[in-house]
Amino acid sequence: MARVEHPGSARASTLSDVAKLAGVSIATASKAINGRDEVAPATRRRVLEAAEQISFTPNQLARSLLAGRTGTVGLLTSDLEGRFVIPILMGAEDAFGAGQVNVFLCDARGDAIREQHHLKALLNRRVDGIIVVGRQTDPRPSLGQDLPVPVVYAYAPSDDPADLSITPDNRAGGRLAVEHLVSCGRSRIAHLSGDPAYAAAQDRLLGVRDGLQAAGLELVGEPMFSAWSEHWGRDAAAMLLAQHPEVDGIVCGSDQIARGVLDTLRDLGRSVPEDVAVIGYDNWEVLATNSRPELTSIDANLQQLGRTAAKRVFTALDDELRSGTEYLPVRLVIRGSTIPRR
Repeated sequence: MARVEHPGSARASTLSDVAKLAGVSIATASKAINGRDEVAPATRRRVLEAAEQISFTPNQLARSLLAGRTGTVGLLTSDLEGRFVIPILMGAEDAFGAGQVNVFLCDARGDAIREQHHLKALLNRRVDGIIVVGRQTDPRPSLGQDLPVPVVYAYAPSDDPADLSITPDNRAGGRLAVEHLVSCGRSRIAHLSGDPAYAAAQDRLLGVRDGLQAAGLELVGEPMFSAWSEHWGRDAAAMLLAQHPEVDGIVCGSDQIARGVLDTLRDLGRSVPEDVAVIGYDNWEVLATNSRPELTSIDANLQQLGRTAAKRVFTALDDELRSGTEYLPVRLVIRGSTIPRR
């Protein structure tokens, strides 16, 4: 690779500098730095080597892509108080970088008319892109295909496959929960979850069934659905154990439900995890770490989801926006409710 003179202290290196040094287009350099699949490995290496040579960092992507633009992005949410929305917004803000991009945050509070008002306000401010953050993983109405800026839907996918949506892989999460319980020696596993109308509840159940089938096991009893609450967890666990006292593992659809399950198991003299292992979902740390014992849970990696949504907006500023739904990996956080603490 030919060496070029470093831009120097008078001007920070840009994506254009990287592209010129690597002998590729700016769009290709952007794809390579953002880890896009359609870049050949050799090209990606060449771009990354060029970026390193001139001390270009990913955070500088914002500056380099925003040349000639307003340097503003809209974050449109429907549930600013929700505990799922805040980490997504934090992740997106991290990706934008402090001082790199101005962010306009709008809360529609679940009201379609208010959402349209905020959308018009953002477009009037000539934002360069919009991230729409939903309160749950059920598909939500699209803002349409005639908007002048790229739009990425985070957490709640758009109901239009022509849009780009990014959401946690809840089915993989259910499977991961079962795989963990099986690895802990559990074979009589039940599933207690929340409102069956939620896509998350159905997707997690599909994953639970996937995991059981892969292990050659069957679900103990029928899956039980009701509210996403500790109260339901207590009641459901009591009913489950009355009908199936042989249960030795319980996958819960949320940490709140799991917390209630722990209460009932303790009341009935069942030791956790020695007699029954319990796993929750969402990794709500203030709840999971204050449970007795601390709660093993599936974490949806919401901050990473927010960062990914921001990166997709960045990429779309210089290239065509993808379409379809991306399912991001979730992770297992192991605590004392499945593995005894020593």
